[in-house]
Amino acid sequence: MSTPLRHDLDLLHTSLLTGKLPRNLTWADTIELINQIGEVQPHGNGEFVFTVGTQRAFFKRPHTHDLAVEEIARLRKFLRDAGPAPISGKSSQPCRMVVVIDHHVAHVYRDVDQKVPELEDTAHPYDPFGFRHHLIHKKEAHYEGERIPEDKTFYEQIARELLPANEIVLIGHGVGTSSAVDHLAEYLKENHQDTSRHVIAKETVDLSALTPPEVEAIAKEHMIVVV
Repeated sequence: MSTPLRHDLDLLHTSLLTGKLPRNLTWADTIELINQIGEVQPHGNGEFVFTVGTQRAFFKRPHTHDLAVEEIARLRKFLRDAGPAPISGKSSQPCRMVVVIDHHVAHVYRDVDQKVPELEDTAHPYDPFGFRHHLIHKKEAHYEGERIPEDKTFYEQIARELLPANEIVLIGHGVGTSSAVDHLAEYLKENHQDTSRHVIAKETVDLSALTPPEVEAIAKEHMIVVV
């Protein structure tokens, strides 16, 4: 394929292959994805022939904008049978992401320039790695007991953010059932195996005293330096 796979379509393809089955998938996005990684040909009576690699299948245009759940599942099987996505024409430099997590919030850092800056002696505002940073808050319902049960939607939201990453560092505190970072690592292993394989390190630290420069230092310790 001569045209690089667009980032949003790359994420969609990855999600269909290895992530949680999408609840909403439009026919337009489906056609655009298949056209990018293969070929779509009309067959008559609302049917279309999807061809990706050596795989060929018939899909019927839905009466609504979205594919039915059964069709999304069939599309997943078709794409898995077709094999991995074509290699994008983009740089092979790693997409680095860092998650700093406790049971209430996850701080997610994503590389935006694909470079790890050298440490400087001069003071400068810290945005670790020059990453784009945002928060994912856990919404806690009223609950009586010693501890609020783990909310899988919290970890699923983080997993979705990590889909583009091929180098991931997880930072948290505590051990075992008291450790959100351990819960996240286990959730990725059980539900997002492809993403889990990109976790290169898991660190346990005192988050109450963790500073942005220390986040940067932990990440640099584990991540590949691109020169």
